[in-house]
Amino acid sequence: MEKQAKKKILLIRTSSLGDVIFNIPLANRLKDNGYEVSWLVGDKGVQVIQNNSCVDECIFVPLKKWKKHNIFKIILNYIKLIQYIRSKRFDIAIDTQGLLFKSGIFLLFSGAKRRIISSKAREFSFLCANEIINNNYIEEEKNVVKKYLKYADYLNIDETNLKYTLPIPSKELQKKIDIILNQLDDSKPIVVICPATTWIGKHWDRDNWKNLIAKIETQYSLIYTGTKNDIDLIEYISCGKGLNLAGKTNLLELAELFRRAALVISLDSGSTHLARATNIPKIVSIFCCTPSELYAPLGSNEKYISVASQTCKPCHKRKCKLKAGKYKCTLSPSVEEVYQVIQKML
Repeated sequence: MEKQAKKKILLIRTSSLGDVIFNIPLANRLKDNGYEVSWLVGDKGVQVIQNNSCVDECIFVPLKKWKKHNIFKIILNYIKLIQYIRSKRFDIAIDTQGLLFKSGIFLLFSGAKRRIISSKAREFSFLCANEIINNNYIEEEKNVVKKYLKYADYLNIDETNLKYTLPIPSKELQKKIDIILNQLDDSKPIVVICPATTWIGKHWDRDNWKNLIAKIETQYSLIYTGTKNDIDLIEYISCGKGLNLAGKTNLLELAELFRRAALVISLDSGSTHLARATNIPKIVSIFCCTPSELYAPLGSNEKYISVASQTCKPCHKRKCKLKAGKYKCTLSPSVEEVYQVIQKML
């Protein structure tokens, strides 16, 4: 008897690292239930999707590079990629991003028989679909990962365990992290601190960081991570102590660093979600302007704890609208509150 071919699904999510990681459990659920999964991913998430067991194929769309081209070359790039996507003959395409030019165009011209999107999709990208999920159905869930898993529910796919996966680290990558960690006192637990992200309102007050670090620096081996732009912040809060790796690791190296840690202390950031995707360290995540119930890492309450600001209701805005006391949410939670959580976890 001839074996029935797997149905092919195209998952479209090209945006930030955090959003890509939020969709990994969805991709795993699709694949674990017999679908052949391809993922259209952009610059910020491609490293964590290439060679990831959650997909059969990673299709890279270099939107950052395309922006540097003239309009005619951009259109040509879109056409070439769409031609390739159509050649795959997908049965289903799911756009969890909902932005016209970053995802909707690929959904519209994917050639898939079923093109699925949320009714809350922006920039009129819902017009690119032939199946629109009522957003109230998705909003039943509070956490963003569970919201994306509703797309699997919509396809009548049985619920399975929450499953995060990342590419398996190479021996060369592991050796590089070994060399880095040889600089530390191996008698103390490793704590990785990720004190920066993109939004000002997501940043915990720098003096809070400094005071927290002063309380824990003798108990743990501290490593600081971030981009080159975060070096000055890290030097300030660490007073030059600990291991500053800002700008010195790529995403896969950072993931391996998290695998070696006992604890990660971070914000609502891609680093937090990357640490969660490794399934290994405990995580204390500090939330200021964004709601913890939406973005906090899912899992055991003993392993993943979020500590939220109490001075201002999470507005979920990039820019503070207050006329007085701007970004007061970043002053909270207190240093003592975060410290007590760390002591409890370790």
